[in-house]
Amino acid sequence: MPSRTPSLGELQPPVALGALDGRYRATVAPLVDHLSEAALNRERVRVEVEWLIHLTSHAVVPGVRALAATEQEALRQLVRDFGAAEIAALAEIERVTVHDVKAVEYLLKERLAAIAPDPADAGLGELVHFACTSEDVNNLAYALMVKGAIEQVWLPRAQGLVDQLAELARAQAATPMLAHTHGQPATPTTLGKELAVLAWRLVRQITRVRGAAYLGKLNGATGTYGAHLAAVPDHDWQATSRAFVESLGLQWNPLTTQIESHDWQAELYADLARFNRILHGLCQDVWTYISMGYFAQVRGQGTVGSSTMPHKVNPIRFENAEANLEVSTALLDVLASTLVESRMQRDLTDSSMQRNIGTAFGHSLLAIDNVCRGLAGLDPVPERMAADLDANWEVLAEPIQSAMRALAAQGVSGMANPYERLKELTRGRRIGAPELREFVASLGLPPEVETRLQALTPAAYTGLAATLVAHLD
Repeated sequence: MPSRTPSLGELQPPVALGALDGRYRATVAPLVDHLSEAALNRERVRVEVEWLIHLTSHAVVPGVRALAATEQEALRQLVRDFGAAEIAALAEIERVTVHDVKAVEYLLKERLAAIAPDPADAGLGELVHFACTSEDVNNLAYALMVKGAIEQVWLPRAQGLVDQLAELARAQAATPMLAHTHGQPATPTTLGKELAVLAWRLVRQITRVRGAAYLGKLNGATGTYGAHLAAVPDHDWQATSRAFVESLGLQWNPLTTQIESHDWQAELYADLARFNRILHGLCQDVWTYISMGYFAQVRGQGTVGSSTMPHKVNPIRFENAEANLEVSTALLDVLASTLVESRMQRDLTDSSMQRNIGTAFGHSLLAIDNVCRGLAGLDPVPERMAADLDANWEVLAEPIQSAMRALAAQGVSGMANPYERLKELTRGRRIGAPELREFVASLGLPPEVETRLQALTPAAYTGLAATLVAHLD
């Protein structure tokens, strides 16, 4: 009988189900150290270790000795060395407990027994996970995970993108470009100013993300410190809870149910989603400028643009970024809307939902990487922008009628109905320099005004655009 061919799902090593763990693994790998299942368990161990050290160091439970400095260091070394052996050990324990946080508790008790083997210390293990509900550990672990992912991975990448965009904006600050409001030729601007607008918007969101609050709680099964007081009734448990949470670099939340309310997560994810949406708009704008010939793509974009059309270099970096931003934003939106809700004192929807944080961050990071690569491969084409400007002299109807309005307000005769007169000249048809200059000459303008308007060209009509880029500094 022929042997059965294994399915792809049975192959070893495992074949990735999702793109983030397959095709794009290298790009998002830094997030694994913060937002993976293994990272969650490492941070659970960290919280349990620090809680044990805090309890013993502050003599919270009367009669319990303080851990020696060497014992504290050995416990903290468990966190620093957390790896394949600990992951396997936790998996083995969880097969029995069918509870992930309880598995962490049992693992730490085992390791503690090896660190403090004196029979007189046998009771120390009961201070592991003391007076804690699982959510006391989980909410702090997630806060540490997200904080680390933001501060050590996402923010540096996002800031790098903005710096790159700002550099391009400064370099092109004075490059005139026809604007397109509603997709129609409009008052000229500069390429640098339009890129600076996007950089400015992204900077604002980065500033909000940098200021994010990461909240945590440790107050028991329904947020009442019931077990804490039952065990040690005369202790100031609120002060201990606050001191412990703040020792982890988090902000203490004094009022919760069984779970920390996750409002801070919703606020953070809304800011990340807004960053994503602005970046999505940048991708669409740059894609359009490429299609108009305002940018050429040559450097670093790969040798094949189309499988059949040799002349093409497709704007794949920006298209890939768009798709990943849409996935990330959708996940961030559902995280933000779901995590702020919990039935009465607790339900488990947040537990399942938070396991998608890494995926949401991963697609955002992947998009940022693609945009950075895409921007690095762009060469502005001033000649193409100049040609569009020279083909649209009708955009100068705006400054001419504006000058006429100012003169009419000053009482200069012959300046009536400037908007309507320019509309009749320009709407629905193209005009060139000769027609426009003939019209200006016919207006009877004061000599200095006529000289100024006769010298105006679409490329020169960019206002303060070039200097506005300096706001990025």
